[in-house]
Amino acid sequence: MTNKQTIAAIVPAAGVGSRMQHNAPKQYIKLAGKTILEHTLAKLSQLPQLRTIVVALSDSDPYFDELPLLDNRIVRASGGKERADSVLNSLLFLAPNPPIWVLVHDAARPCLSEKDLMSLLDMRESDHSGAILASPVKDTMKRAASNNELISHTESREKLWHALTPQLFRLGELKAAFTSAQKDNVLLTDEASAMEYIGAEVVLVEGASDNIKLTTPSDLPLIEFLLQQRDIKTN
Repeated sequence: MTNKQTIAAIVPAAGVGSRMQHNAPKQYIKLAGKTILEHTLAKLSQLPQLRTIVVALSDSDPYFDELPLLDNRIVRASGGKERADSVLNSLLFLAPNPPIWVLVHDAARPCLSEKDLMSLLDMRESDHSGAILASPVKDTMKRAASNNELISHTESREKLWHALTPQLFRLGELKAAFTSAQKDNVLLTDEASAMEYIGAEVVLVEGASDNIKLTTPSDLPLIEFLLQQRDIKTN
């Protein structure tokens, strides 16, 4: 395996998903015959380039070990209170035998396409620090007033993108970025925000807008439909 191919995936999955109003974390909701997390891990398992798939979980998670996962590259690591904590814990978990690249993907984003994934991996050939999947903003964007009920003004959507996952960076740089940002109490909402904090150049790779994240119960019917359609295409 060449250095270019030395990649690990990190899947932060320690959240409880309180907005889903479900008796288990949202990644364990079943759709199209499998849990959301199983669908996500199955997509990543299709990549022979991955050396390891680290799933960052709450130490008290009772569900993961019951999943019928067949890929022996999947390993469990301790997650944290916030997503950034889970990612940094996973980077430290990989540190004794680090890969060159890490691919970070949301556990609750099971509709990732293979085409988009390969487009992102191609960015390893570039001179930039890393890249993320993203989709251009298409809707009119409104900024709310301080009471969050009235419109303050309309934002230009020019050059605005929705950040998606996976996000791909060199492990050493990403670990340094997270360490620096967290030391300075910087709010990190994704890996790119950590890299932006240290002044790194991050490439936007256009991906499909249906690579959606399960956030509220209203997302469930659409995600289930997308998963069923992809199953039909692959059978």
